[in-house]
Amino acid sequence: MKQFAIAVALFLVLIHAGCEQKQDPGRSTDRAEAGRAAGQVHAAGDTHDPNYESVAAGTDRQHGGESIEIGTVTIDGMSVRAARDAGELRPGGDVPIDVWIDGGLGSAAIVRFWIGTEDPRRFVRAKAEVEDGKWHTHVEIADPLPAGSKLWVEIELRDGRRHVVSFELLE
Repeated sequence: MKQFAIAVALFLVLIHAGCEQKQDPGRSTDRAEAGRAAGQVHAAGDTHDPNYESVAAGTDRQHGGESIEIGTVTIDGMSVRAARDAGELRPGGDVPIDVWIDGGLGSAAIVRFWIGTEDPRRFVRAKAEVEDGKWHTHVEIADPLPAGSKLWVEIELRDGRRHVVSFELLE
């Protein structure tokens, strides 16, 4: 009987030791691993700042210099105006973007930006924050940047409706 108990115990130890524990990517504690599992792709050397914004390697996070007005569009009675910091748009870098809805925050609950084509699944969408009466964030520029890429702005209103508008990037 003693030999049987030892054999069972040894069998259980071997089974447990041979099991590979697979972690659910949605529950990863490693931010880089979780980001890859969620489809976020960053260039080599990119990091995240303490506020979890993407920071492309070699970019200067300071901004506030000259601004370039990208344009104004009207959708569903809302005036949406966009601007970006002056300077070269470098694939793999980022660019500060500001958006005003009806001259300020409008009736938006959430605003997201991305640079690329209309389908946001291929690009990193940046959730904007309120800054000085406008929506602001830094948007990653895809590398390679697809031909015909634009700045896309997704506006989610407080009532749940969503609108998407686009702007030419203007070099």
